[in-house]
Amino acid sequence: MFGIVRPCTHRLADGLKAEWTAHLCGLCLALRADHGQFSRVVTNYDGLIVSVLTEAQTERTARQRRTAGPCPLRGMRTAPIARGEGARLAASVSLVLASAKIRDHVADGDGLLRRRPLAAAARRVAHGWDRAGARTGAELGFDTAVLVDAVERQQGIEALAGPGTPLLTVTEPTETATAAAFAYTAVLAGRPGNSAPLAEAGRLFGRLAHLLDAVEDQPADAASGAWNPLTATGTSRAEARRLADDAVRGIRSALRDVEFTDGRLAHVLLAHELRVSVDRAFGTTACAHEGQGSGGLPPGFGQQPPPKPGKRGFLAGCAVFVGLCCTCRLCCADEYEGPWSRKKREGCCNWSDGCDCCCEGCDCCDACSCCDCGA
Repeated sequence: MFGIVRPCTHRLADGLKAEWTAHLCGLCLALRADHGQFSRVVTNYDGLIVSVLTEAQTERTARQRRTAGPCPLRGMRTAPIARGEGARLAASVSLVLASAKIRDHVADGDGLLRRRPLAAAARRVAHGWDRAGARTGAELGFDTAVLVDAVERQQGIEALAGPGTPLLTVTEPTETATAAAFAYTAVLAGRPGNSAPLAEAGRLFGRLAHLLDAVEDQPADAASGAWNPLTATGTSRAEARRLADDAVRGIRSALRDVEFTDGRLAHVLLAHELRVSVDRAFGTTACAHEGQGSGGLPPGFGQQPPPKPGKRGFLAGCAVFVGLCCTCRLCCADEYEGPWSRKKREGCCNWSDGCDCCCEGCDCCDACSCCDCGA
């Protein structure tokens, strides 16, 4: 799994954990249903937000849920999952953006993709996912060409970027792609008035995702000599933090103009969890149940994150992902190493107790006092 929005379930109160899981599993099974088993490797935490936003703008009906069979990632338990156009749009977007990650790995010559035969095979997978995403998008009336165009422009922008290049020039393609995806959820939900504020929220979400990925990867990229937008443009971490904080505030402001039917989960993910994601990326806070450092402060508080091991290539990461699935570690392990990023992750069904995170027990949409979102 990859993505910047990785909520601790202790902050998902009042049934929101089950809702979040329903959308995650719904994305996974929508990928399988439309594109085959292998496509499930592109399931990601950020993609499910498209499904969440679509459902948040519509009246809940029984048809929006179905009971899925036992799955190793759920400890062989059944569960209600989200289905419908929102999950399928999330699948389409995830396929196209995952193909971009493959091409990026190929361009960087990561891991086994330095070898021409494997690089050629990876490109074929990427093209296949582009076509698959476009096919599903067309069935929903969504033109994925804007996503593909953004992906293609990204490499050219990176090639021209250097010291003094504004960092937001580099993040623009990602912003454009996510803005289009967020805005189309309003079309699927029959709420055209929501398109503009959701496009703004999506644009800033894409900016934030690009920024946090660059911040988290900078030490490893420096060690391996890989291209990193912060290093290439000479942007300081302080400036990156300022831009990230501004993006979080902008997303909260945009969400105030969106008419939701039930926006609780969307609010938690986009108003609260994004702040946690920023703090995590910059090493300024951590969830209490992850362990305390000296004096009660989280490990790494106020320090630069330690150097990380190099990322795995795409194919090697896929092999590790399959192994994690077959051994149920993605679900049941206290901690495991991300298949591609090598970052430490928690099993999605095995978060420990005793978390004293901000907003524990907060219903987020009624008298929330933990953020400045005005909810």
